[in-house]
Amino acid sequence: MNGPSIADSTTLELEDIRILRALQIDPRISFATVGTVLGLSELTVARRYRRMVRAGTIRVIGVVDPGTLGQSRWMVRLRCRPGSATAMAEALAQRDDVSWVALSAAGAEVTFAVRSRSQEQRDDLLGHRLPRAAAVLDLQASAILHQFVGGRAHYWAALAGALTPDQETALGSAGSPFAERPVVRQPQQLSVQDEKLLAALAVDGRASFVDLGAASGLTPGRATRRLHALVDSGVVHVDVEITPEALGYRTRANLWLRVHPSKIKEVGRATVEMPEVGFAAAVTGPHNLHVVVQCRDVDALFEFTTGRLGGLPGVETMEVSPVLRQLKQAGTRVDGDRLAAGRPGG
Repeated sequence: MNGPSIADSTTLELEDIRILRALQIDPRISFATVGTVLGLSELTVARRYRRMVRAGTIRVIGVVDPGTLGQSRWMVRLRCRPGSATAMAEALAQRDDVSWVALSAAGAEVTFAVRSRSQEQRDDLLGHRLPRAAAVLDLQASAILHQFVGGRAHYWAALAGALTPDQETALGSAGSPFAERPVVRQPQQLSVQDEKLLAALAVDGRASFVDLGAASGLTPGRATRRLHALVDSGVVHVDVEITPEALGYRTRANLWLRVHPSKIKEVGRATVEMPEVGFAAAVTGPHNLHVVVQCRDVDALFEFTTGRLGGLPGVETMEVSPVLRQLKQAGTRVDGDRLAAGRPGG
């Protein structure tokens, strides 16, 4: 697979793309190590990274896996009355339990991802508040059963090929893209210090252990050990969020697929290698696979949906819903083609 080039990127230079790929491999890697592997100075890596953060092109954040805490995860589609969807999307984006919000179907549909720490919290939003809202005409809620793309050890493949195999190995590139999450038999219990540490990591995934310790009331050494334990147990992973527009992907869409049950794993795993796919998960409901794609333009979306994805064995039907506006991405507010400003880490 050919990697992105300068011509492919609207705001990034080749060195920026190489740095982004290095961070995908290890989001908390030191700038000195990145510089050594890429043949750049530590100062150059740090300067380019901080510039991308200030520009809203990238955020490195800690993302909690709700399943390890016994939380449910749902993907919800709301069909709204004309003229009311934008206000509904804005209200949902303000909620801490809503991590992803998009306005689609020419502004008449809101799609959002929600995680609930309790059945009561889930039922309050999905069973009471939204169904009773005057703006809502229809609600479809699908539980997320398995995530193929997006999340722990599943990179956005658009940056594949930016580095040489030797550079990837030197940076510690993870092996199989199908690496499974740890199996959690019992929900993890978080302490007050854990909650504070995770909150600080959600603001800046590259925060130093000194800063994480100060935020959580722990010594740097204890913060280091606790973070490693939370990562190893699958409670949290550090993710690199990138605006698709920065790489020239300007057309987004939600795809709702009906796949033969025997082929769901095969189709889901095939999406891991597709640069256009930013998220893919098996879900409940009339469609059993939800895929979020970003393409360079509408023509590319057509070719992707009718050919590379739509042509896979097992795909029976596909509904394509173009995204009019993205309001939230992995818990980060989105303003146009910019991620909400975060404090750059060191």
